Amino acid sequence: FCPFPSADMFRRVVRQSKFRHVFGQAVKNDQCYDDIRVSRVTWDSSFCAVNPRFVAIIIEASGGGAFLVLPLHKTGRIDKAYPTVCGHTGPVLDIDWCPHNDQVIASGSEDCTVMVWQIPENGLTSPLSEPVVVLEGHSKRVGIVMWHPTARNVLLSAGCDNTIIIWNVGTGDAMIQLEDMHTDMIYSVCWNRNGSLLCTACKDKKIRVIDPRKEEIIAEKDKAHEGARPIRAIFLADGNIFTTGFSRMSERQLALWNPQNMDEPISVHEMDTSNGVLLPFYDPDTNVVYLCGKGDSSIRYFEITDEAPFVHYLNTFTTKEPQRGMGYMPKRGLDVNKCEIARFYKLHERKCEPIIMTVPRKSDLFQDDLYPDTAGPDCSLEAEEWFEGKNADPILISLKQGYIPGKNRELKVVKKNILDNKLNKKAEHTGLAHKTPSATPSIQNEAKMDEVLKEIKSLKDLVSSQEKRIAKLEEQMSKIAI
Repeated sequence: FCPFPSADMFRRVVRQSKFRHVFGQAVKNDQCYDDIRVSRVTWDSSFCAVNPRFVAIIIEASGGGAFLVLPLHKTGRIDKAYPTVCGHTGPVLDIDWCPHNDQVIASGSEDCTVMVWQIPENGLTSPLSEPVVVLEGHSKRVGIVMWHPTARNVLLSAGCDNTIIIWNVGTGDAMIQLEDMHTDMIYSVCWNRNGSLLCTACKDKKIRVIDPRKEEIIAEKDKAHEGARPIRAIFLADGNIFTTGFSRMSERQLALWNPQNMDEPISVHEMDTSNGVLLPFYDPDTNVVYLCGKGDSSIRYFEITDEAPFVHYLNTFTTKEPQRGMGYMPKRGLDVNKCEIARFYKLHERKCEPIIMTVPRKSDLFQDDLYPDTAGPDCSLEAEEWFEGKNADPILISLKQGYIPGKNRELKVVKKNILDNKLNKKAEHTGLAHKTPSATPSIQNEAKMDEVLKEIKSLKDLVSSQEKRIAKLEEQMSKIAI
């Protein structure tokens, strides 16, 4: 007799899962990245971003912010003099690889800027201090950067000014500013599968679902988790939302929500009383969520299905050392011949250690049940199409032959020059204001434009008068010299 039928059901459902036997394994020492001074900034981001070519790690840097970008094969001890990406004047808080170009990475920093970098094909041979573009618009530090999943050159940033900005990186313009939606610090932001919606978790304990182009909150839940510590929220492939947070008794919780009805969670589970923030990593192909606690030494994983209790515990991978951060490899970077279904890059104090999650199978054949077609590197839309209101799902690829990285095209930023033509600029801006549903009214733009042009004129006048002064002084000098 089982006094807990729900626990029994929980077990029975899990028993049928092909992921029940997934096991994690840390790689051997010589395949780690050693002697790296991982950043000590107290910020709850993952500090590490990986793709099929590179691993990027935020590090301690004197006089500003920097991160390392290492080709995946460059394991072993990393020389102290190894070149870094080092253009920020304050610590780097978050980094994110572009899903459509494996050589482009964005970074957000305490210096209030977002920078986008182009990494040379074979990695860095000298320090990189010149970003392709600097995106300025936040008034406080930028703690979150996140690329759009399907549209080229669309980047989101969230700052401690409680504002989300969505940029067209191709022109360097802030296209959408979501300013008055969050009353406090934004803990996490996540796009849905086709990038038409956002879900956010905020210090005010609210989970919000936002339509960014209409600049509307379309659903929200107050006190999704009642504890005071940070919440995280991510979209799942079916449109539901998965959250992690803390109960009033400071227990770590995870919950599943339907955005159409946020009154009650579909499912909620208490986990433990540890106080590390749970960073969720999600695989939409297998519907497995991996939870990595910051400061924990474990990765727990769960399968999400449409049968009660909906969130099924699978297993826990544990090591001795706590993790400072965690990188998560996109599916196309995994070894399908070894039935690898996830790979993490765990940050220690002084090293980065890959951890491989595998489903044990005896057959050498391609396991198509483990590897349904997955999001490939091609974008489905151009930035302009997305800002105009179009949506498109990710373009999927088969992993049957493994993934072979293609050639990436260079990121070009076409900046409009303010000095070019005052009239053109005004016309263009008013045009943009009509075209983009989220642009500020053209009158404001014109006023701003006039202000900028006035300032430029006064600076030009100043330069011109200084040049005259220099010419006079040089004349005097030459007379004295004679």
